[in-house]
This record gives sequence, C-alpha cells and structure tokens, in this order.
Amino acid sequence: MDEADERELRRLRWRCRRGMRELDQLFERYLDRAWRQAGEGERVVFLRLLETEDDKLWHWFMGHDAPTDADLAALVARIRSLPP
Repeated sequence: MDEADERELRRLRWRCRRGMRELDQLFERYLDRAWRQAGEGERVVFLRLLETEDDKLWHWFMGHDAPTDADLAALVARIRSLPP
C-alpha cells in the first residue's frame, strides 16, 4: 500500500472507534484482515456502514436485527464471519 492508502487506513481506524468494545473489535478486525483486499464497491459500503447509528450497528452485529439494504447486510455478515 502506498502512503495515501496508509493515511486513509489510519483515518478509518479513528472513525471506527465507537465506544463499544464489541463494535470497536469488529471494525478493527475488518480493517486488519479485509480492508486492503476490498474492492472499491465494498469500501464504499463500509463507509456507509460507519455512518450508521451505534444502536443499529449493535443490533445488526449481534444478530438481533438485519439491515434492509442488501449491500449493508452482506458486509455485516462478512464482518461477523471474520475469525477472531
């Protein structure tokens, strides 16, 4: 990755800090394991995911609810399936 990509990744790490340990860990895991290989489309969906309210994210990631948007639902499932 070039310097611009590294800066973007650092900026995203800051945006992923939600104040809920479980969400923080899920987002960090995605950034560490999948962000660099993600295509432009998935990255756009991830940025949309970061705009979502924490309580919705919590319900989605804990499996109590699911996003109505198919792209968000697929990304939530992908992040949930990443090994710890």
